[in-house]
Amino acid sequence: MKKALAVFAASLLMAGALSAQELSNFNFGGRQQIVSPEIADGQVTFRLAADYATVVQLAGNWLEGAVPMKKENGVWSVTIDLPSPEIYTYNFVVDGVSVNDPQNYMVQRDGTRYLNMLMVPGERTAPYFETDHRGTVTYKWYDSAILGINRRLTVYTPYGYEAKANAKKKYPVLYLLHGAGGDEEAWSSMGRAAQILDNLIEQGKAQPMIVVMPNGNPNQQAAQTLGLKTSDVNFRDPAYANAYVRSLCEEIVPFIEKEFRVNAKPESRAIAGLSMGGGHTISASTLYPAMFDYICPLSAAGSANDEQIQALKKAGVKLYFLACGTSDFLYEGSKTLDATLTKNGLDHIFYQSEGGHTWANWRLYLQTFAPMLFK
Repeated sequence: MKKALAVFAASLLMAGALSAQELSNFNFGGRQQIVSPEIADGQVTFRLAADYATVVQLAGNWLEGAVPMKKENGVWSVTIDLPSPEIYTYNFVVDGVSVNDPQNYMVQRDGTRYLNMLMVPGERTAPYFETDHRGTVTYKWYDSAILGINRRLTVYTPYGYEAKANAKKKYPVLYLLHGAGGDEEAWSSMGRAAQILDNLIEQGKAQPMIVVMPNGNPNQQAAQTLGLKTSDVNFRDPAYANAYVRSLCEEIVPFIEKEFRVNAKPESRAIAGLSMGGGHTISASTLYPAMFDYICPLSAAGSANDEQIQALKKAGVKLYFLACGTSDFLYEGSKTLDATLTKNGLDHIFYQSEGGHTWANWRLYLQTFAPMLFK
């Protein structure tokens, strides 16, 4: 009995110690409150509590090099001019090791990297912030006979989709594809797709629509962060040519049209994608010319020939929106596609922006073409 009581007492002490350890992660007023990043008067200040460190620097994707930080009372800080309105990523370099900002809950995932976000308010970034009426982002699993695995995709349904008043309402669908290195979370994490659609729909600038964001890596069941086994099939084998695109059009589209309240007609289907996903967009539209009435390749890694463009023209495509940055390494390919579209008399938009192969452009493109869909 005494032994049992001793074990029970020890367990209580251990639980108390663990609880105290967890509680120490919270600030109850006994420690200095650190704010980072802090925007004020056209500048931004970054702070990191790291009394143990000897050298701390700020690294950001808008900076030309790492910026030294200074220590005072155990807190490292640096104040710099605020960049123009956009979403930027940054981290600290502590004694040569990259460290995220523990005070900033805003992060995005790029492959297997998690990076802090600096969101600079302004006209350009207004659609990237949360609005009052928000849609729902969910994950759905489907079986792919073509790829031979069970796979996950991300689905955005607009505000009001779940409302009883809209129980019989059907919606158009945008199939939104990521680029190389991305997955089914790329557009919602780095692209702010849900926030952009929420803002456009709330303001009456875009039609309420469902947005489907599949995983464009045919060997993956889902994002690598789930730790799931990948397929060992060699999708570079010519026997598997366009396997993912065929799965998209022959499996994903029917799956979505079965699981969601969708207008299952070409005039209610749009497809868009960036980089590799732009190539998938071009391939899907040329292999299945009568499937999508709205086609939007962005910084696309791909092209189409005269015969394929004529097939699209015959199918009666309502919008062909081609976009690319003028310093993008794929810009010349987009110019070639623009010339092919023009030569074949397919009415289209060639939207050119400054900058290169970046999310800053792809977010802008989504804001630009989404209001043109399903009109």
